[in-house]
Amino acid sequence: MSVIVVSPLSRIAEMAVRHKARDMISLIAREQAFHRPGVIAPERHLTLAMNDIAFKGTGGLVAPDETHVRQLIDFATSWRQETPLLIHCWMGVSRSPAAALIAALSLAPDQKEEELARRLRAASPFATPNARLIEIGDELLERGGRLVAAVRAIGRGADADGNTPFVLAIRDTSCG
Repeated sequence: MSVIVVSPLSRIAEMAVRHKARDMISLIAREQAFHRPGVIAPERHLTLAMNDIAFKGTGGLVAPDETHVRQLIDFATSWRQETPLLIHCWMGVSRSPAAALIAALSLAPDQKEEELARRLRAASPFATPNARLIEIGDELLERGGRLVAAVRAIGRGADADGNTPFVLAIRDTSCG
């Protein structure tokens, strides 16, 4: 079973070891320093420098853009799925859940966006996927606005303390 582990920065080492992850995507502010867990090889770690904002032109902050999402899709589709993919951001609530949805759709494009978004909500009552990442992912994956609509339908997540990792299956495993 292929899964994505979504984590806050503070728990990436623990999650990498616990879930035996060997591939990692970091969506983190350019100036944010952190250490890559030793079980993740440098060549299997993608760092996307961006802030958790929904629009460009916010001072010195870096908004997610098409280049970030293309790199995310390329990395996800190069993942061999032998071990879980670890995706993290600062709190594990906005950028990384959005990236997990985009990665899942890039790997299993035949699934329905609504079902994927509902699985995300079931896995995390706190997830509030970054709207800009979702819009760009929807466009690049040619989802016709369905991913945006699905994420809007699950609504904003509950208030979070940034300490609640979760696991998202790439596909619905309840249907056999």
